[in-house]
Amino acid sequence: MNGLIPKHNSRLVMTIGLCFLVALMEGLDLQAAGIAAVGIASHFALDKMQMGWIFSAGILGLLPGALVGGMLADRFGRKRVLIGSVALFGLFSIASALAWDFYSLVLARLLTGVGLGAALPNLIALTSEAAGPRRRGTAVSLMYCGVPIGAALAATLGFAGAAMAWQTVFWVGGVIPLLLVPLLARWLPESSAFSQRQIRQAVPLRALFAPDTVRATLLLWLCYFFTLLVVYILINWLPMLLVEQGFSAAQAAWVMFALQIGAAVGTLLLGALMDKLRPLSLALLIYSGMLASLLALGSAATFGLMLASGFVAGLFATGGQSVLYALAPLFYRTEIRASGVGTAVAVGRLGAMSGPLLAGKMLALGTGTVGVMAASAPGIVLAGIAVFWLMNRQKQLAAA
Repeated sequence: MNGLIPKHNSRLVMTIGLCFLVALMEGLDLQAAGIAAVGIASHFALDKMQMGWIFSAGILGLLPGALVGGMLADRFGRKRVLIGSVALFGLFSIASALAWDFYSLVLARLLTGVGLGAALPNLIALTSEAAGPRRRGTAVSLMYCGVPIGAALAATLGFAGAAMAWQTVFWVGGVIPLLLVPLLARWLPESSAFSQRQIRQAVPLRALFAPDTVRATLLLWLCYFFTLLVVYILINWLPMLLVEQGFSAAQAAWVMFALQIGAAVGTLLLGALMDKLRPLSLALLIYSGMLASLLALGSAATFGLMLASGFVAGLFATGGQSVLYALAPLFYRTEIRASGVGTAVAVGRLGAMSGPLLAGKMLALGTGTVGVMAASAPGIVLAGIAVFWLMNRQKQLAAA
């Protein structure tokens, strides 16, 4: 840790610490609908397809949020846009708790998603630019592990009995971010790389498709899409799938807790391995582990096996996602970094939005849990190939 954060570098410590707290609440809010799903379905008498829309509404909001949040950050600063994003998702998480019918809940989740989506590229840009190229991967991993830890906190609300009062997780996910806003305004440093820029004009999105970045941009989009498709099927549908497989709601919450603990471990572990393993080895490790854990989740018959499968799925699925977040900033210069990360996150959100809708449709057709998990396999293979190329390319650039 001392090698990552020298004692004199209080700016980096403050940036990682405050961004970690925001990531913590982002993780809780992203998990909130899945944890509250059983209570929501019962309260509003919703079927599977309607629940799919509630899950996907929040994810749909993530897409324009990430795209616009990244563009605004490159124009007006990472700190300002992050503060506005945190206030937005805090307010509409509270609105989710106050929803009176299906449509008001869908709208509240949509606008919560906009705030969450705009926050993430700024968290990544602030952390990566504060750390510098040599420490960027580890710093982003440290910050991003707040997301699975926040999701684990949401799961604790589920197995503590808060699933009965489904609004609780939304109240927690709304009030705490609003309390963070003044702390961010007072203590969060603006990115020095952004502050030192001499020209503050908008850079068109076509810069992402310049000859030196176009291949990286397209491959980032591919691996973000398919990796997030899998992650959001797990986040949103796994609790209800487990209940339908005969597990209790409390057992389902424990599996989700194991998944998020695995995600936190995987975020730190795979972030550390990112600079040590050969690109082929890391890509094979992440995506073969993801495939194996998905098949195990679809077939595990005992609670113990399901807990272990959930832990491993979190380790590789969300841990692999954190590797993508650490990779993306390395391919873009300061002027387009937040836009590059934001567009990649936005395309990933298309996959995230597609996942719950696809799973809901397949379940409605009677394919079962195994069918949902197996359908993810081809995309995981493509994502693994793309990650291998990107990591191999980054090592070539670093050696040049």
